[in-house]
Amino acid sequence: MDFELNKEQQDLVKAARDFAKGEFDMELARELDKNHEYPEKIWKKAGELGFIGLHFPEEYGGMGYGVLENILVAEELCKWDSSIGACIILAGFASECVLRFGTDEQKKAWLPKVAEARTMSSGCFTEPGHGSDITAMDTTAVKKDGEWVINGAKTFITNGNRAGFFVVLCQTDPDAQPTYRGISMILVERDRDGITTASVGDKLGIRMMDTAEVSFNNVRVPEKNLIGKEGRGFYQVLEFFDESRILIAAQALGTAQGALDKAISYVKQREQFGRKIAQFQVTQHKLADMATKVELARLMTYKAAWNYDQGRIDPKLTSMAKMYAARTAVEVADEAIQLLGGYGYMREYDVERFYRDAKICEIYEGTKEIQKNTIASLVIGKLK
Repeated sequence: MDFELNKEQQDLVKAARDFAKGEFDMELARELDKNHEYPEKIWKKAGELGFIGLHFPEEYGGMGYGVLENILVAEELCKWDSSIGACIILAGFASECVLRFGTDEQKKAWLPKVAEARTMSSGCFTEPGHGSDITAMDTTAVKKDGEWVINGAKTFITNGNRAGFFVVLCQTDPDAQPTYRGISMILVERDRDGITTASVGDKLGIRMMDTAEVSFNNVRVPEKNLIGKEGRGFYQVLEFFDESRILIAAQALGTAQGALDKAISYVKQREQFGRKIAQFQVTQHKLADMATKVELARLMTYKAAWNYDQGRIDPKLTSMAKMYAARTAVEVADEAIQLLGGYGYMREYDVERFYRDAKICEIYEGTKEIQKNTIASLVIGKLK
């Protein structure tokens, strides 16, 4: 069992680190966070350097890497800045649905644009009345004259106002029993008539990221825009979540490591009662606990990514990684604020933003309660 990154992976992490050090200006980050503005120029640069879609095959604009390499970059970017990093790693959100299940025509049309930062992608899964329950959809798609006619609304949609296309879960067979067997996945281009988007409003964290409500009013797309097989959308999105939850675990891991790094830097400089606060045992014990949690989260996240790259889909493992890494991000960022004291509460020291950004990792891509349901059901197995 080898716990070392190979030379190519180490070089990739270094490249991501150098990019973040050169582009992630903290004053800019605070200003973008304050004004709810997207880091447009940095996203473009990330695309130019190949950090978006690096897990796509080369023929579709990527580098042919796996999930592990993708999350190594995600961790590094979020470590340097939890807000900008999150925006970059989720610029291609749900494009993996096209990669894993789409036609060659769909892949050629959209994946290179995502990888090169010419457009963003968006997954329209969550609905106002259902939240975490995606076993039934109020959004419908009806076949008519060789087209799908889509009606419905989605909420809390990442990149909703900026995406060039949406991956939309729709109920295509209202009579299916159980209902999730009648759900399909459809690609909808942003410029179709009948699509409206609106920001969800002020958020606690990830304030740079575009989060929107998306409505479909008699939106027509060709039947060929079906992604994968009709009636298999529910199963396809579950498989996608097993990949995307590893990415969110990496986001949480990077956020936790970044908060820890800032706390360590501060306590080694700050003096109280005549000595560095890093010399106090209570400080040392806090840092020991924080570092241990981060390392555990890293091991679980890396294992989940490696396992996926071996062709094994393990919902228990991916849910464990996402749940634990997200909890670690919240707890470590909280302790970082505590170690900085009053300064930790101030915008200019950034750990308060890492704290605000950490919480979303326990909510999107399935809440921590949903992860526990998944883990428990697979631990218990079938009951006689």
